[in-house]
Amino acid sequence: MKRTRTAPRTVQNRRRSRRARFLISTLIMLAVVWTFGFFWYVSQIPDRVANPYQKTDAIVVLTGGSERLSEGRRLLNRHLAKKLFISGVYRGVEVDELLSAGNADPDLVACCIVLGHIAENTRGNAIETATWVYKQGYRSLRIVTANYHMPRSLLEFHNLMPDVEIVAHPVFPENVKVDDWWRWPGSAALISSEYNKYLFAALRNKILEWFPAARQSLPPAPDEKPDNNQLSAANPVNLTNPNSGEAALPQHDEDNAVFMPATEPSVVPSALPSTLSSPLPDQAGRG
Repeated sequence: MKRTRTAPRTVQNRRRSRRARFLISTLIMLAVVWTFGFFWYVSQIPDRVANPYQKTDAIVVLTGGSERLSEGRRLLNRHLAKKLFISGVYRGVEVDELLSAGNADPDLVACCIVLGHIAENTRGNAIETATWVYKQGYRSLRIVTANYHMPRSLLEFHNLMPDVEIVAHPVFPENVKVDDWWRWPGSAALISSEYNKYLFAALRNKILEWFPAARQSLPPAPDEKPDNNQLSAANPVNLTNPNSGEAALPQHDEDNAVFMPATEPSVVPSALPSTLSSPLPDQAGRG
């Protein structure tokens, strides 16, 4: 006669049931917390420029849309800052628009506009900008980026430059509907993605606070003479190709990562802290 083992099986089933209930409860709790945090994040997206007339030492534009560059140039033309720093520039449409004769004053480009070519994401924007800001000795800056991208940008910039006054200057892309995002799946997906990246950045920054040995301060940028092909006060700006007459674009140079006036040496990638410069899977810093 065979013995039945229903009792052990019942105990195992109960344990599995408890584990399943615990897992489901945890997931529901995380979903609730995430949802409340998401609504908080949406409330942090600016709907206006809080300080449109405040002057700062520099204006920083994070590449990703033509309206950001246009707004940065308008702010510089209004003399709201000494310099305009454009972070994350790569040869292409944005640079062509920046240097086209119809949209930019050559004298303004030569004296007051600085291009950064190192950043590939929002963290990179903050590292690149912090290196340049501390090199110049600036104490205040105005960030120009999309409104949905502003909370994470401020998080990263404040983390690396806690002693620098930062003024938020959002631009408002027409294709991103923040006010009624729930009616637009594309806007809802974009804002949700930004919120997830914000959470990741906040967690990473908190870990770096807990383990300060893993974080290095930004070293000063080394002095370096400008390249002959570099945009600088010593090299007159030539917006046209002498052979073709077409608009000339600055070429990406791995050795001279930033186009700067002759009195302001270039920042090279080696000047960035290795522990802070690893690229993140992030596209919002550029779009």
